[in-house]
Amino acid sequence: MQQVDVVVVGGGPAGSACAGGLVAAGLDVLVVDRARFPRDKPCAGWITPEVVEATAMDLAAYADGRTLQPIRRFRVGRVGGPARDVEYGEPVSFGILRREFDAWLLERSGARSCVMNVASLQRSGGRWRVNDAVEAPFLVGAGGHFCPVARRLKGSAAAPGAVVAQEMEIRLTEEQWARCRVAGDRPELDFTSDLDGYGWCFRKGEFLNVGLGRRDAPALASEVRAYLDWLRACGRIPPDLPAPLRGHAYRLREGAPPRIAGEGVLLAGDAAELAHAASGEGILPAIVSGQVAAEVVRDAARGVANAFESYPARLAARVGPRSAWAPPGALRALAGRAVLASSWLTKRVVLDRLFLHRGARAPVAS
Repeated sequence: MQQVDVVVVGGGPAGSACAGGLVAAGLDVLVVDRARFPRDKPCAGWITPEVVEATAMDLAAYADGRTLQPIRRFRVGRVGGPARDVEYGEPVSFGILRREFDAWLLERSGARSCVMNVASLQRSGGRWRVNDAVEAPFLVGAGGHFCPVARRLKGSAAAPGAVVAQEMEIRLTEEQWARCRVAGDRPELDFTSDLDGYGWCFRKGEFLNVGLGRRDAPALASEVRAYLDWLRACGRIPPDLPAPLRGHAYRLREGAPPRIAGEGVLLAGDAAELAHAASGEGILPAIVSGQVAAEVVRDAARGVANAFESYPARLAARVGPRSAWAPPGALRALAGRAVLASSWLTKRVVLDRLFLHRGARAPVAS
């Protein structure tokens, strides 16, 4: 039986951020994940300046051998309808490939890692045992929407309100790019007719990422087909583009809070249901929650009383409170149409506030 100080389940941004903070505090950390990194991860894949700041990311160093696409403008509209171009003039976000970004975060954490499919979790004598193979007093669940630690902590009953999405990310040939009207520095955001979801079409270096996510799972497949057909018809993706669609799901930071802390255990990232309620953006809250989780576990390891009990309040202070009420779909759609009808509101509300989280913050340098 391997003995460590902390087991972190999940090697994505939340798990890596937590592991890095714990290693810096001198703890022996093992990150377990069912996949071997680098691994593909369904995600639109862009990061905001807050992510750059939270990770102390050296943009020039990261871009050496990896994809880092500056985003200077957006195209925002509705599927099948007109769209508005919004210019910023300087980079306000960056497109990344998640398989590169996540592998970079995990390697930089300094933690040991191994491939393991978590099949059993047991708590005995003040310690957690994972698969009867590794044991630790502290356990962090950062395995995303289907995290086994979250299932153990929150119970097996599925909470309502999951966002579901399908996307593809493929490398295009020069011939395919010649038939594809997608600007490299301009992600395209296309909201569904009921405004309960949106599609995206985004070039990142040699790669094209296309997908659509929405709150209503039964409507997803038909919405995705209609969106891809529309993109092909207007020449924004090549007509012969294969469609190896991959799905993923997550829950938004709204409604009743889930249980995210227990005896020697915490949840972080998508396992803690932290995605931004308006945009679905989850990388920043994942990283911040991983950092807060590391602070809590460090305090507990040093004997600070009630450290784990303080986690929900400490996390809310950093990522913001959960939305207590989600407006009905009809009201959301009505408000959304009014916003998208105005160029000024599209920029200031949809992009600045909901997607980029811009306020007094200065643009990030390229």
